[in-house]
This record gives sequence, C-alpha cells and structure tokens, in this order.
Amino acid sequence: MTDFRISRPNFFSTPKKGENYELRADLNSEYRDRRKDAIKKVIANMTVGKDVSGLFPDVLKNMQTDDLEQKKLVYLYLMNYAKTQPELVILAVNTFVKDTDDSNPLIRALAIRTMGCIRVEKIIDYLCEPLRKCLRDENPYVRKTAAICVAKLYDLSPSLAIDNGFVSVLQDMVSDANPMVVANAVTALAEINESSSTKDIFIINTPTLTKLLVALNECTEWGRIAILAALAEYKPADSKEAEHIVERVVPQFQHVNGSVVLSAIKVVMIYMRTIKNDEAIRQLVRKMAPPLVTLLASEPEVQYVALRNINIILQKRPEILANEMRVFFCKYNDPPYVKLEKLEIMIKLANEKNIDQLLSELKEYASEVDVDFVRKSVRAIGQCAIKISEASERCVNVLLDLINTKVNYVVQEAIVVIKDIFRKYPHKYEGIIQTLCQNLDALDEPEAKASLIWIIGEYAERIENANELIVTFLDTFRDENSQVQLQLVTATVKLFLKKPQPTQNIVQRTLQTATSECDNPDIRDRAYIYWRLLSTDPQAAKAVVLSDKPPISVQSNTISSSLLEELISNISTLASVYHKPPETFLGRGRFGADAVQRRAIEEQEEASRESPIQAQTKTNIENLLDLDFSDTTTAVTTTSSLPSSSMSFTPTANVDDLLDLFNGNSITPTQPSNNQNNGLSNDLLNLF
Repeated sequence: MTDFRISRPNFFSTPKKGENYELRADLNSEYRDRRKDAIKKVIANMTVGKDVSGLFPDVLKNMQTDDLEQKKLVYLYLMNYAKTQPELVILAVNTFVKDTDDSNPLIRALAIRTMGCIRVEKIIDYLCEPLRKCLRDENPYVRKTAAICVAKLYDLSPSLAIDNGFVSVLQDMVSDANPMVVANAVTALAEINESSSTKDIFIINTPTLTKLLVALNECTEWGRIAILAALAEYKPADSKEAEHIVERVVPQFQHVNGSVVLSAIKVVMIYMRTIKNDEAIRQLVRKMAPPLVTLLASEPEVQYVALRNINIILQKRPEILANEMRVFFCKYNDPPYVKLEKLEIMIKLANEKNIDQLLSELKEYASEVDVDFVRKSVRAIGQCAIKISEASERCVNVLLDLINTKVNYVVQEAIVVIKDIFRKYPHKYEGIIQTLCQNLDALDEPEAKASLIWIIGEYAERIENANELIVTFLDTFRDENSQVQLQLVTATVKLFLKKPQPTQNIVQRTLQTATSECDNPDIRDRAYIYWRLLSTDPQAAKAVVLSDKPPISVQSNTISSSLLEELISNISTLASVYHKPPETFLGRGRFGADAVQRRAIEEQEEASRESPIQAQTKTNIENLLDLDFSDTTTAVTTTSSLPSSSMSFTPTANVDDLLDLFNGNSITPTQPSNNQNNGLSNDLLNLF
C-alpha cells in the first residue's frame, strides 16, 4: 500500500546547493506556484537577515500578478531593497501606476503605500499623479492611506508636497465624512507641522474643531489618540469652550485602550488650566479617578507606564486619588519596578486619615524577601513620620518594632530613618537612643554607621558612655568609609564641646589622625577647620558646630514646576515615563540648544527654591567668611614670601578654658598644602 503524505513547504530551510542560484531559477520558473514559493523563501531569508538583494531583478519580474498575496510579498521586498537598487526600482514604476488604477481598493492602497515607503529620490517625480488620484479616491481606505503618504512625501521633498497642493488637500481632508480619513489626515498634518519651520500648516479653527470632536467617537483607538493629541495642542478661546471640549472628551475615559485613556486625561489636565468654574473642576477631578484606578488592573508593563503618569498627575492634582490609597497596595506577584513606583505614590497620598492603614501595610512589606524593597519600605515609614507630624509617634513605634526583629538590613535602614526623624523633631524621641546604641555591633553599612555616629554626637550630653562609643569607631578610623569618617570627625568635636574634660585625648587623636594619616582631602579639610576653630575661639566653635539645625521636610513635588507643566502636556508619551523633556532623548538630544537652555532655567528655579537648611548654611558660611580677625584675640601672621596657605593661628593668654585642656598649648595642625586649603570653603557646607 502506497503512503501518500502531504507536507507544508519549509521556507526557512537552507538548500544544499547554491542558495541564490536555486532561488533565481525558481523565481523565473514557468509555474506560478513555484514562483510564489520562491518569493516566500526570499522573504524568509530577508527576515532572518540574509542578503538577498542580488535577486532584485528576478523578484521584480513577479510584480505583475493577480495574486494579492504574491503582490504584497513583492512590494515588501521592494520596500526593503529599493535603496540598494535605485536604478532598477524605476522599472517598477509602471506597475505601481497601473495598480493605482486597479478596481480593487486594496491594491490601489497597497500601491500608493509602497511608493511612499520607497525612499528613493528618482521615484518621487512618478509619485505625484498617482498620489493626487488616491487622495480623491472614492474609497475611504485608499484616501486614508494616501493621507499618510503625503507626510512621507513631505519628509523627502517639502517643496514638492506644497507646490503640488498635497498639503492643502490634506487640510481639506480633516473635514472628510469618514472618521478614519480624518484621523489619518490629522496624524499626517501633525507630523508635517512638527517638521515645518513655519508651524502654521495645521491650525485648528472652529469648523475643524467640530469635525474632530465628531470623528473622535467613531474612529479606531489609534485614530482617537491622534485626534486627542491634536486637541491637546489647541488653545481654547475661553473657559466655556474649554468646558465644552472636555465634555466631549470625558467619555474616552471608559475606553479599553490605556493609551486612549491617558491621552484623554492629558487633554482634560491641559484644559483645566483654562476652566474657571470651580464646580466643573471638582467634577472632572472625581471623573478622572476611576479610569486611573482601572489602569492598575492591567499587565505589569502597562501598570508601570500608568504609575509613572499617575506620579506626574498627583504632583499637579493630588486630590484626584486622595481616597484611593488601597489600590496602590503592592501584591505579592508585582514585579519590583511596579512595587517601587506604588511605594512612591503611597507616600504622596499619605495623610492623617489613611496613615494607620499605610503603616500597617509598610510594616508587612518590611518582612518581604526583596532586600531593596524592604529598605525602601522602611524609609517610607520615616518619610511618613516627617510628612505627618501627628503620626510621628506611631511611625517611631513601628520602626522600633522593626529594630526588635534584629534583621540586619532592617535595623540599619531604621537607624538611618530615625536620624532624619531626630532632625525633624529634636529632643522629642530621645528615649529610643539607648535602643539604637544597643545595635552598634550589627552595623556594617556606611550610611547606617554615619547615622548612628551623628546621633551620638548630637545627643552626647544625654548618653553616659558617648565617649566609649566614639572610641569604638576610632579604632577602625582608617578603614572606614569616607562618609563615616566625616561624621566621626564632626561627632568627636561635638562630644568635646559638650564634655571637654574626659574627651580631650579623643579629639586630639581624631584630628591628628584625620589631618596626617587620611588621604581624603575633604576629611583633612574638615579636620583643619575644626582644629583652627578650636584653637582660635572655642565659643565661635560652639556657635558653629552646635548651632540649631533647621527641621527637614518631605517635598511632595520631586519635579520642578516648569518641567511638571511640560510633562503634563506629554502625558501618555515616553517623556512621561522618563520624567524628562522630549528633547533630552529625541532629535538633537540632551546636548541640544533647547535642552541646555531648559536646564539653565531649571537650575535657576532650584536655586530660588532652596531649602531653609541651605539658606541657613549659606548665612553661617557668609558670617564665617566675613569675620574680621584684626579685632579678635587671634594673631594671624603671614609673610609675602609664603603662600596663602602658610598661616599660623596663635591664641593669646586670655583664651577659653577649653584650650587649657590641652595643657595651655595651642592646637597647631600640620600646615596644609595649597590644594588642601582651596577646598576649605567648599567643605564648610558639610559642617551643617
């Protein structure tokens, strides 16, 4: 019995003989099926990256066919290899022109689309007449395809597109009866207007606006996105017109496509700047919450994009999701990048009403296996304590519970957080210092060590064995991280100023080690400053080192106001995910003139919005730099033959009792080099 088996041809298999030779023979075969199979093999090789440009003339012969599938394959090949064979592609022009007159609208659209995609200058002159016919075609599918082709022609030759009236025809197509034609015309005009130097090619007037609003509810999802993008650029005449447009846009909140939802929210956020009716704004705020919440039920990648956009929206309108804290709680199967974004948003939404619920959730997160997420969760508890003063005690209690777990990285992160809480609420939670000091042996991270050292120095008078704790760190001073060394130098000086008698040797040892055995110039400079302050005027040293620190605060807005307004206008685009202006990663890039100018403006704004800590620091530095040493008891001796850094500070006899602790001798540090001395003024910032 004969076994007849029928198998489908494997187009991706490699022939044993010369590959292009056999393909060329099949492309020129007298059998239609054999030619079609050969074209499929050519496309398969092209797809996997093999060079089949040598078969261009043979594939070109198969253009004239009634088989639509074969024609699509040949056109796909031509689009890919037209640039490599600019002379031969002219041979295909007659077929293109003939296909634009075909009775089948799919073939007409395919022909004009392929001609637009073949970016060869020699074929542009042959494109004008077929394009003119397709723009006036009775079939809307052909017209919408031709509309996009105008934008491609404008990119190649703007003068040709304008002189032949294609741009004018495109402007008229915005009033087309078919919504898909309108959407494609808007897309093409927006692209042309963006690349045009005049920026007046696409201007929305009242009749055009009406057409766009009508087409908005009837076209496909991508057409809606294009129309919404155009509406976002429109400037309403007054508050009434803005309310009317928003009323027509709001139904898009219910669309299944997340991009449409975000585009609609972008339009509403922009138009809310113009709307003067407070009640209308409150209603819009209530209507925007459900669609944003719905986006969080999507797959993780869509969630991430939605969360990045929500982060921007909340910085502009925090009341939108004020009652929706629970939807941002992290699920066990959320990816880390989604969890971290949710955590940041939860901090922004924290208030007195939901703080207990949030603290309970954050405490649960602290038992997760993801160490980075656990650290961010513990830090979030501290940010809540700083943000909401009424809940600070509850936050501290949660942190103490986490410290009692004895999990190393949790304990260390909690200590870092509590240091910030001490800055916010000085002398309020001193009772927990003993608990913190009990975990001294568990510290192995620089930031945690530096935080605990800061606490010891700041509250040295309340800690009986503060000098012993400092000594434990001094034993390994040379091996510590620079962050720890800087804090250790400052804490030692604070300890000496608060407890002079038992800590004389400690401060001498620390300053001597920091100035003579440390390679880091920042640490040496700080030690020199402290040494000279102590040797010159201990009272001034007290005023500087032990001065009151301004309380810290949590900034609700992490983006400058000018950048925030721009990002609001770019919601649902890549800029809203990066939280950066488009020109920093598109076009001329981050080194473009506009980007440089924008960064300069942002730096000025940041300087004008400096924190109280920075302002106080600058004031203290200016006061120090303005000291007139000629009227003090310090004799500053310099000679013209010595560099400016060769300066000796010699106290007189009537110095403070603190100096007597050094057996009546002045503290004379090793003279710094010029390079070291130049860094003194810069390092003053770190004193505070």
